[in-house]
Amino acid sequence: MTRAPARFDLSVVIPVYNEEESIPRLVEELRGALEPLDRTFEILLIDDGSSDDSWRAIRDAAAGYAPVRGIRLTRNFGQTGALMAGIDLSEGEIVVTMDGDLQNDPADIPMLVAKIEEGYEIVTGWRKRRQDRWFTRKLPSRVANWMVRKATGVTIRDQGCALKAYRGRVIRNVSLYSDFHRFIVPLTQMGGARIAEVETHHRPRRFGRSKYGLGRTLRVLADLTTLLMITRFSDRLFLWFFLFAVPPLLLGVLATIWMILVALSPYESMLVPIGSAVLMLQTVFAVGAFGLLAEKIRQLAPLRRRRGDRVLAMRIDPRTESPTALLIRNGQATPLVGRSGPTPAPPGR
Repeated sequence: MTRAPARFDLSVVIPVYNEEESIPRLVEELRGALEPLDRTFEILLIDDGSSDDSWRAIRDAAAGYAPVRGIRLTRNFGQTGALMAGIDLSEGEIVVTMDGDLQNDPADIPMLVAKIEEGYEIVTGWRKRRQDRWFTRKLPSRVANWMVRKATGVTIRDQGCALKAYRGRVIRNVSLYSDFHRFIVPLTQMGGARIAEVETHHRPRRFGRSKYGLGRTLRVLADLTTLLMITRFSDRLFLWFFLFAVPPLLLGVLATIWMILVALSPYESMLVPIGSAVLMLQTVFAVGAFGLLAEKIRQLAPLRRRRGDRVLAMRIDPRTESPTALLIRNGQATPLVGRSGPTPAPPGR
């Protein structure tokens, strides 16, 4: 995919979901942190289908401060989808991402940008003194970070920190789905990206309530399993499936031994041992067949492309009088002719 040269030195991409009270203060702090850099910049606020007045706050911010650009998704796509929409629409040579709840400190952005200019492709924040609840936020995060380090070999201590800086040409070629925004570092390091981690400030939440909790743990575990396959077995998919076939194979061997012992005894029925052995061996053959099919698909597949998901959004630019309807697909934003005008409310409003 060919993109036009970067229009800005820096893009700040911020997904927001029900953060109407935080947005004015956030824009004010971003202005204080970015203007002294003496660089061209844009601030993209992505409303991920909020049910409060976040979109109105974004429109007010865009009307009052020219670098702000608002993007309204037509429904709640989740943090990964909102981030991808903002990254696809960003036009900065360097892209910074952060949360919209004021827990990330915009004053840390110059430090991340300076580190990028030392020659790194990605600089990620480390919330060393994290201001969150221990049981519902800190504990699951520490467990997840430990598992990611063990599974991928990446030594970053805080995979979940939203405050990160990227070279635009790198992050715009990363394919994300599900909740994979927290695994950007391992995915990019596979391609040889140089990564740095710096300690950043983390502040208590001032408005609203957290959108995360223990419920996301199962999703993280599922995504971590996929990440392990991608990072360790992307060129050896059959081996990945074989590892899953080992337990039923061992059980099948034990069931076969049981069947033989029962066959030598005249007083035992062989129905259960035979059924168990056949079931386990069938499972092994099925998993092996899936592994061979996956290898064949990998060989026949074309070069990796960005995800084909469609994201419908509305973009508000202070230089225009009305929002523009967009279709974001494969990393490209296409204006929908005849769809500009009053912004429709997301479902449920």
